[in-house]
Amino acid sequence: MIPGIIIVLGSPNDERGGLFSVAIERGEAARQLLAGRPGWKLLLTGGFGAHFNTADKPHAYYLQRWLQGHGVADEVFLPWALSRNTLEDASLARPIVVAAGTTRAVVVTSDYHLDRARFVFEREFASTTVELEFSSTQTDESICRLDLVAMRKHETEALAAMGSKH
Repeated sequence: MIPGIIIVLGSPNDERGGLFSVAIERGEAARQLLAGRPGWKLLLTGGFGAHFNTADKPHAYYLQRWLQGHGVADEVFLPWALSRNTLEDASLARPIVVAAGTTRAVVVTSDYHLDRARFVFEREFASTTVELEFSSTQTDESICRLDLVAMRKHETEALAAMGSKH
């Protein structure tokens, strides 16, 4: 049995697959979490989408290559969840996590995305025996290529639309 899984949520990359700083921040956080958890596996999310990846390969492919280039062994990776958004991150990750037979998972995302990711994942995993933890990265606004004001507004509006009390 796998002791636990670190789920790294997808984020934007450029049209050639170059990772934005947000993806690297999430990747680095996952790498650090993995270092302290022997036997744990990584589940990367992120397929294709006009708003985050129009490259010829899924976002998870580019993040896995970055992680491998930073010392993460091939055998640590589970099959990708080729999602297009946060709802699919959770719904596609759930069967992979459940099939692995683990009871623990850590969801890694960015600070501006944490509340909505927590809401979505807790709802999706509610009927499982998987204990979820959440880890958020600090977005470096000095190098971030995203419009963080717009991203934060989107997160707040999306969470409100889901009926959360956040």
